[in-house]
Amino acid sequence: MIETKIRKVGNSAVLTLTTEMLTMLDAKEGDTLFVVRGDDGSLRVMAHDPSVAEALAAAEIVMDENRDLLQALA
Repeated sequence: MIETKIRKVGNSAVLTLTTEMLTMLDAKEGDTLFVVRGDDGSLRVMAHDPSVAEALAAAEIVMDENRDLLQALA
């Protein structure tokens, strides 16, 4: 577990991410991060858009199911 602080900047609250956290996320200053709320009320911070990951997983399933057809079209 890594501890961080929330501080006020103008009218916003800012969460400080340490260099270690950025490394774990494979992110850098200026990147967009995505926060998703879990069923248990927790928050997950991700460097990649979860909707894109879901779409890629669905595409992978379709490609696996239709491999012969897709090879014939190629």
